[in-house]
Amino acid sequence: MENEPDHENVEQSLCAKTTEEELNKSFNLEASLSKFSYIDLDKELEFKNDLIDDKEFDIPQVDTPPTLESILNETDDEEESFVLEDPTLLNIDTIDSHSYDTSSVASSDSGDRTNLKRKKKLPDSFSLHGSVMRHSLLKGISAQIVSAADKVDAGLPTAIAVSSLIAVGTSHGLALIFGKDQNQALRLCLGSTSVGGQYGAISALSINNDCSRLLCGFAKGQITMWDLASGKLLRSITDAHPPGTAILHIKFTDDPTLAICNDSGGSVFELTFKRVMGVRTCESRCLFSGSKGEVCCIEPLHSKPELKDHPITQFSLLAMASLTKILVIGLKPSLKVWMTFPYGRMDPSSVPLLAWHFVAVHNYVNPMLAFCRGDVVHFLLVKRDESGAIHVTKQKHLHLYYDLINFTWINSRTVVLLDSVEKLHVIDRQTQEELETVEISEVQLVYNSSHFKSLATGGNVSQALALVGEKACYQSISSYGGQIFYLGTKSVYVMMLRSWRERVDHLLKQDCLTEALALAWSFHEGKAKAVVGLSGDVSKRKAVVADRMVEILFHYADRALKKCPDQGKIQVMEQHFQDMVPVIVDYCLLLERKDLLFSQMYDKLSENSVAKGVFLECLEPYILSDKLVGMTPQVMKDLIVHFQDKKLMENVEALIVHMDITSLDIQQVVLMCWENRLYDAMIYVYNRGMNEFISPMEKLFRVIAPPLNAGRTLTDEQVVMGNKLLVYISCCLAGRAYPLGDIPEDLVPLVKNQVFEFLIRLHSAEASPEEEIYPYVRTLLHFDTREFLNVLALTFEDFKNDKQAVEYQQRIVDILLKVMVENSDFTPSQVGCLFTFLARQLAKPDNTLFVNRTLFDQVLEFLCSPDDDSRHSERQQVLLELLQAGGIVQFEESRLIRMAEKAEFYQICEFMYEREHQYDKIIDCYLRDPLREEEVFNYIHNILSIPGHSAEEKQSVWQKAMDHIEELVSLRPCKAAELVATHFSEQIETVIKKLQNQVLLFKFLRSLLDPREGIHVNQELLQMSPCVTEQFIELLCQFSPSQVIETLQVLECYRLEETIQITQKYQLHEVTAYLLEKKGDIHGAFLIMLKRLQSKLQEITHQDEKTKEEFSLKDVEDTMVETIALCQRNSHNLNQQQREDPVYGKGKLGEIQGLILGMLDTFNYEQTLLETTTSLLNQDLHWSLCNLRASVTRGLNPKQDYCSICLQQYKRRQEMADEIIVFSCGHLYHSFCLQNKECTIETEGQTRWTCYKCSSSNKAGKLSENSSEVKKGKTAPSQVKMSPSCHPSKGDSAVKKAASEPVLDPQQIQAFDQLCHLYRGSSRLALLTELSQNRSSESYRPFSGSQSGPAFNSIFQNENFQLQLIPPPVTED
Repeated sequence: MENEPDHENVEQSLCAKTTEEELNKSFNLEASLSKFSYIDLDKELEFKNDLIDDKEFDIPQVDTPPTLESILNETDDEEESFVLEDPTLLNIDTIDSHSYDTSSVASSDSGDRTNLKRKKKLPDSFSLHGSVMRHSLLKGISAQIVSAADKVDAGLPTAIAVSSLIAVGTSHGLALIFGKDQNQALRLCLGSTSVGGQYGAISALSINNDCSRLLCGFAKGQITMWDLASGKLLRSITDAHPPGTAILHIKFTDDPTLAICNDSGGSVFELTFKRVMGVRTCESRCLFSGSKGEVCCIEPLHSKPELKDHPITQFSLLAMASLTKILVIGLKPSLKVWMTFPYGRMDPSSVPLLAWHFVAVHNYVNPMLAFCRGDVVHFLLVKRDESGAIHVTKQKHLHLYYDLINFTWINSRTVVLLDSVEKLHVIDRQTQEELETVEISEVQLVYNSSHFKSLATGGNVSQALALVGEKACYQSISSYGGQIFYLGTKSVYVMMLRSWRERVDHLLKQDCLTEALALAWSFHEGKAKAVVGLSGDVSKRKAVVADRMVEILFHYADRALKKCPDQGKIQVMEQHFQDMVPVIVDYCLLLERKDLLFSQMYDKLSENSVAKGVFLECLEPYILSDKLVGMTPQVMKDLIVHFQDKKLMENVEALIVHMDITSLDIQQVVLMCWENRLYDAMIYVYNRGMNEFISPMEKLFRVIAPPLNAGRTLTDEQVVMGNKLLVYISCCLAGRAYPLGDIPEDLVPLVKNQVFEFLIRLHSAEASPEEEIYPYVRTLLHFDTREFLNVLALTFEDFKNDKQAVEYQQRIVDILLKVMVENSDFTPSQVGCLFTFLARQLAKPDNTLFVNRTLFDQVLEFLCSPDDDSRHSERQQVLLELLQAGGIVQFEESRLIRMAEKAEFYQICEFMYEREHQYDKIIDCYLRDPLREEEVFNYIHNILSIPGHSAEEKQSVWQKAMDHIEELVSLRPCKAAELVATHFSEQIETVIKKLQNQVLLFKFLRSLLDPREGIHVNQELLQMSPCVTEQFIELLCQFSPSQVIETLQVLECYRLEETIQITQKYQLHEVTAYLLEKKGDIHGAFLIMLKRLQSKLQEITHQDEKTKEEFSLKDVEDTMVETIALCQRNSHNLNQQQREDPVYGKGKLGEIQGLILGMLDTFNYEQTLLETTTSLLNQDLHWSLCNLRASVTRGLNPKQDYCSICLQQYKRRQEMADEIIVFSCGHLYHSFCLQNKECTIETEGQTRWTCYKCSSSNKAGKLSENSSEVKKGKTAPSQVKMSPSCHPSKGDSAVKKAASEPVLDPQQIQAFDQLCHLYRGSSRLALLTELSQNRSSESYRPFSGSQSGPAFNSIFQNENFQLQLIPPPVTED
């Protein structure tokens, strides 16, 4: 056994290196990667590191390598319950047997039938992940393969196997063994072309774990074993499987004495190698017979030495893929099937694929089997439980948009897929994200189609297996130690994952700096996929990546300046730097390298003024989000100047309040802010820069005080300043900084005291002689009294009850009272706000303020002054707020009520009565208040229905409502009716008596009784007597007579007799008729309507023409319609005598009524009989004509294909337009021959053909019996033209008959006769024919015999004629 090559530390140079150097590095790297390829330390852990040559990749040495426990820290929680799918069996009968062999998809589709079912393609992932795979040509091996084919007739390569060595099989039976060192030298050439001529091409290769043995499978079924150390042939096996089948797969297991082979018959065999007494033997055992389903792929589970003690290894698992399902069996300790998994529906031409790998899931390392066929990859996790049984768990599917022909694990998180058009897809298994797509058609991949078709043994394989083999490339791809080798027709390629640094540099070479920075940042944050070459320690990883990113950023900055357009518009330059500079700023801040950003980067970009401006603008969002603090003074100054020059003063203000401006020129900044009205920035600079809190207030007061004292309206700018001043004072008194943040805790008491002292100053600093006292408080009260008092209220809430705080509060209150009460220039609302504020403060439990009660009386007199009618609602609202805030304790309640009533402050009265529970008086308040009078109904309802009020209180409210019932009804009749129905249902008659006004009573009753008014009242609960309803009907007759009928239709509780009397009293005849009809007196109702109609008609005779047309005629019409409707509604309920018309019941109409009704009944009967008879006759006629047509058009079958006269073929004369004549007897003639025999008969002026043979043997027969059906066609047998058999002579005048006359040819006559004989008795067709002839203008009878005769001699005149209505007979064909 050969040892693995030692590591060679090669100095890395990513910019320029030869392919050999890359391969050398790859092989050296593979040696260390192979040790851990099954536990994948780089992927299964959060560390995401690979074991690599640290010197080569220039990263710090890993102090402590990861342990198995650290590997298990990261889980892959994607387990789900195992669900078997329905199997879909392959129907090989429907498969196209045509197949062919090809070497590469580059020149052919290789039978790919799935190109048409391409789905939507995934987005390109190059910009996200860069180039993940590095692929290289093994030049040494490729050159030697070509040389061997030329020099020693080795043939083309057919199979490859890779371990510490690379083995390549050829089509002439040679196995070439190459080293994996830099030279790629040919170590061994095993076999000979003579043996190859006997065994055929090498179809499969396998190297055992220690790289000491090589198994070769051949296209003709033989197997050889070689010693890779000495090149000696150890075994030549010819009887391991049935002869005449090719070896498709041969695989060593972890046990060097055990191997598995799969032949083209679909069978799988276990090969056990033994050595007894120096003799090497091989025992074969069939594991799976191809007769039960052909296996076309096998994959034993291999475990590296690191996992040799894993409990799953003792089973020696083997996965097999047949054409319909997947099987997992255990070879040890005894043969056992552990899992069967059907494919489901798939394309029969797709290739089954299997691949094992160890992964960490739920803190345990277990093997995972990936299998696929088509475009879906399934992952099965195999685990062994404590009892020793194996459990298979189905994991998340991988759905693709292409069909696979190869699946390879490169590590436990990354898989490499090859699709049917030879594109490689690198996939992250957990996220199912496609990392890269690589086109490898240049490889000219070798396909194993000829072996699957077993061409070397005569092609004795099933069509299904041959179809799968068209895209099979199992033996052309081999993976080992994180490397994948692809065998082409003239070359060998190797592919492996690039290191993180290679991936970044690869992007840099392509001038993709932005993508390189994004990829490097994903490495820095640990979010990248397929990472190779980074330490597992987070801090070291970030340090290494950060250093590389800094180098890229310097290169990026130089490139930004170098690529800047020298000429053109300034906008072009700005756009260039806006695309480039933000990237530098973003990544410097992400890396927390402000020193780099504000020193080297800023100095470099300052060389270009446009770049400098864009750089400064990029800082703005970071400053506003407080992510950038600690800028250098120079940058801060340049930033402010830049925005100031661009007239972006709002941006300047927003930036200043987020910066530490202590290092700037404070006075200059303040002057700039004041000149540009940046008040927030000015206050911020004073506070933070100089710890000065009063000066900003003085500046703002000097602007807003003069116009307020002069009584002028403030401008919008001054209003903004006033609002800022109020907010600023509020922040200072609350201990918060303006406009954001907090005042340092040690300064809070000092700031509060300074602000209070400022507010209560008797005069301002530069006061004029006419200035009033307390100018600051006065100005704020004039500006916004309510908001200023709210500020003070919030401040008082925060005050502690110490002596100084109490003194400040009392002092402020005294000043407020002195300023506002002793001045007449404040509105009632402003004064009310003050006393509301005072009332709230006085109502506090821990109140320490003192306010003279006389002041509250003065305020009450001021607000309730009857001399001032202006601002009535405002004064009432202010007083109500004062009382609700607790100010009621400051007043004498009786005096307050008197003044409120005098001032018509009904809300105040309600508030006071509510306190005294005098709810009945509140009703008067609502009724007197025009703005709230309609709310009285809800109030009464709430008092009477909501629990919590005493019976006496409810009684008083009820009585008050009854006293004001007439007023309530006049206000809202509907609401009043609903209130009465809900709470006074027993007192309805009393309410009616109280309503003396008839109009109000009518409105009330209509709302109460008419459900159309919209109130929801249960009429059954009202318990009203019918007289109430009748009283409402009488009022309705008086005030709205047109609506009486509509109302009566919805009313229920009324007596008919009394209601009829009421309607008769008011002469409402339509209503009376309606009631009589409802009563059942239909005759009386009809008489009333008739009388009304007569009166309307009489009115017409006494009116002029104009009036008659406009009014009376319409009334008469309406009355007539109503009368008719009355008769129609009730006629079905009356007997015959009652239905008789009162006018014509005893006249002539009554005498002939029975006769007319009888005639109508007879007519209906006879009409039905006629329609039925006509329908039956039409059906018989249709059936008969259908049978006649079928008989006439039935084809004729000649008995021979030659003329019965000349005995020659009927198509003898191709050059002549001769016709053939076929008779129903089956004889066939040329028309020329038949004419020579004079077989024609003249009948009724027409010439008809007769059969020569039949007529000569039976010349005494009747003409009707000897005439035959004739069909004529041209001599060309493929074109037969139907033509009539009756040929009139050239001079015959019968051809000129009119088209309307029916003419039957002889065969039709014969068919007609046969139909007529089917019947017994009179012919039904004769009847139908005569019926049809009677309708035509001319009589013509096309048949003779018993049915011939003149038309007038009709069978209908026969005495024995009977019409039998029976279905026609069914004829048998």
